[in-house]
Amino acid sequence: MGETTPSAAPLLGRLLRDVSRSFYLTLRVLPAAIRPQISLAYLLARAADTIADTDLLPVELRLNALAALRSRILGPSPAVADFGLLAANQSANAEQVLLERTGEAIAVLERFGDEDRRQIRRVLEIIISGQELDLRRFSGQPTGPVGALRTEEELNDYTYRVAGCVGEFWTRMCRKNLFPKAPLDDRWLEANGVRFGQGLQLVNILRDLPADLRKGRCYIPEVMLAAVGLAPVDLLDPENEPRFRPIYNGWLDRAQANLTAGGEYTLALPWSAVRVRLACAWPLLIGAKTLERLRRRRVLDATQRIKVTRKEIRSLMLRSVYLYPWPSAWRRLIEEHSRGN
Repeated sequence: MGETTPSAAPLLGRLLRDVSRSFYLTLRVLPAAIRPQISLAYLLARAADTIADTDLLPVELRLNALAALRSRILGPSPAVADFGLLAANQSANAEQVLLERTGEAIAVLERFGDEDRRQIRRVLEIIISGQELDLRRFSGQPTGPVGALRTEEELNDYTYRVAGCVGEFWTRMCRKNLFPKAPLDDRWLEANGVRFGQGLQLVNILRDLPADLRKGRCYIPEVMLAAVGLAPVDLLDPENEPRFRPIYNGWLDRAQANLTAGGEYTLALPWSAVRVRLACAWPLLIGAKTLERLRRRRVLDATQRIKVTRKEIRSLMLRSVYLYPWPSAWRRLIEEHSRGN
């Protein structure tokens, strides 16, 4: 499938724009040879995420819906994938429309070639497994108002399932469809693609910590909190920030290290792959700016919404485009942000 067919265009255009917010710009800059595949994978992943996040409905119903969605994505299935009840419980119109049109999105999947279809199915299967694990983990918490991951290994596994695997998928799509003969180390590239995705997910986790805590979810490992005499529920109190801050700063450093790997990944791509490099650079620059802000703010205060403004995002994007004709200046931009300089 070289380009989006007319019947698929509304799905991979208007609807994608409505549900993907700022990431839509990243998807739009991608070359036509990989834009439909990555856009469709994002759209179906977003549908699964919407199902998992519909808190008004019982966990078991959401798990059944995710299982039905996965069965439909992976191939012909007798599973009934009716998301009408889930769609009716969405506060955002775009997400309601997304669930109502998920069947159409799955039909678009069948129009791709065998290898592209296999890679899309693989990444979505991993992402949905992460969402299912997340639902089971937090719905089954035995005690207390806030459940938590227990270990660092659980957090590493979670960030791989919901984001790191996207780095692998992105890399394989690019290698197959854009620069199959470029002299690149595929194992190194995929490994750094995974770290890139995990770094971006860690940024989201660290930014959204107060909001997640109030939903009963703590992604900071319980064993790390216990080592300084804290329980997950204690993070609801901003007065506990001094004891928590060293742990939090440690995760900021890990996220930064993963973004450094993302910067190296971006710079390793062929210089001629301008659109892909920009599509990697934009979330990297925004993530780095977010980390910079998180280091200076009170991170347990739920009244503070830490985010990069649209004006700042636009400035970062324009700067990356403006500097591209000067390789040394562009490299310096990526390195300085990815390393937190």
